[in-house]
Amino acid sequence: MGKNKQGSNEKKSNGNKGSASTTQAEQSENKGKGGLKAATAINVRHILCEKHSKASEALEKIQGGQRFDKVAQECSEDKAKAGGSLGWMTRGSMVGAFQEAAFALPPSTVDKPIISSLVKTNFGYHIIMVEGRR
Repeated sequence: MGKNKQGSNEKKSNGNKGSASTTQAEQSENKGKGGLKAATAINVRHILCEKHSKASEALEKIQGGQRFDKVAQECSEDKAKAGGSLGWMTRGSMVGAFQEAAFALPPSTVDKPIISSLVKTNFGYHIIMVEGRR
């Protein structure tokens, strides 16, 4: 019986790992519904590039393991060049597509960021990460 219990525990832990990645995908699709608590404000960083090619290059650097703040300093084309920090932003203070993507992200750190895919707005292409929610 002990072996059966261990086997079922292993399946449960593997199921949790699978559902965690599914939950992140679902959160993006459901625009924040899911495992994240509702937030009225987020501490957000972004990288803004006018051209898709430059934004894609920045995205590849981050996915390759570079720190978000360093890539923001190198690549971002807006006033938030200090590591891409926009500070605490409230719901309704951001443009639609940016806000939807930002509120769907869980908090992470600049050295291991959980980032959005490229988000197109009238300002250009954004890569977004969230450092805190409240």
